[in-house]
Amino acid sequence: MADPTESASDRRKRRDRRRDSTGGRRNVKHDERKRVLRALARDAAAIVVLVSLIVFAVNHVQPIFAGSEPIAQSLAGRAPATQPPVIAPEAAGDTGVLAEALSSPRGLADRKAFSEDLVRTGRMSQARADSIAYYAVREAYLHGIPPAVIFGVMLTENARFISSALSNVGAVGLMQVYPKIWLKELGDRLGTDLASDSTNLKYGVYILKEYIKPKKGESDLTASDVNKGLLRYNGCVRGTNTPNCKTYPSKVKKYVEKQAESLCGDKSFYDCIAKPFMVGLLGKSASD
Repeated sequence: MADPTESASDRRKRRDRRRDSTGGRRNVKHDERKRVLRALARDAAAIVVLVSLIVFAVNHVQPIFAGSEPIAQSLAGRAPATQPPVIAPEAAGDTGVLAEALSSPRGLADRKAFSEDLVRTGRMSQARADSIAYYAVREAYLHGIPPAVIFGVMLTENARFISSALSNVGAVGLMQVYPKIWLKELGDRLGTDLASDSTNLKYGVYILKEYIKPKKGESDLTASDVNKGLLRYNGCVRGTNTPNCKTYPSKVKKYVEKQAESLCGDKSFYDCIAKPFMVGLLGKSASD
């Protein structure tokens, strides 16, 4: 409603102010959009310039080391090539004669060969192979068992090298040791964690030593003695519980001859296992 006191002149001036209005908030939004577009345009131009500079630098500037051999290769050419020793972290726990034997050239060679054969199966990392090789050779030296026979039995018992493997009759670990039979007898001396590779190997090699012996009254270890010992290790006495268990020694022999390349080389099963058995268990010369 118009103000009755407002003059015609005042009304005309008020109408003129509406025509001169800037548009209020609509114009503010329009100006903001223009500022954003101008900023985006500046950024795009800067990016184009930067990319152009990078392309120019790559095409025209020569890097300092361009054309030179890699640093590692250069150092390798000046340094003698060395084979890192196969050392398990637990090695520090062994002292005396056993430690000297494991650190001797023969000990290092046996550990390295055992590790290489394990890695060659394609089912084990280098680090784990080195650790298992250390314990296997350690127990081999301690009990006079050829490392190759430990390798063959391990592959026959647990070819996938699963530490926690449990057979249908309750045997555990790398060497498939029966807890019901052996934990009571050896637990205090060797520990009770049969899922531990080191403990399992201690049990397995000790059992092999107990089973593979010459006949009473005999001084020579024969192939038959080795076979009978392996059958006993497998629990194959009468063959009633495990069908075809009589083939166990031949399976061990096959693994040794075909996969113990580093441990046995061109040696036969007899030369790689039977002769060292005679030396280790009986203290005799292999030539006797």
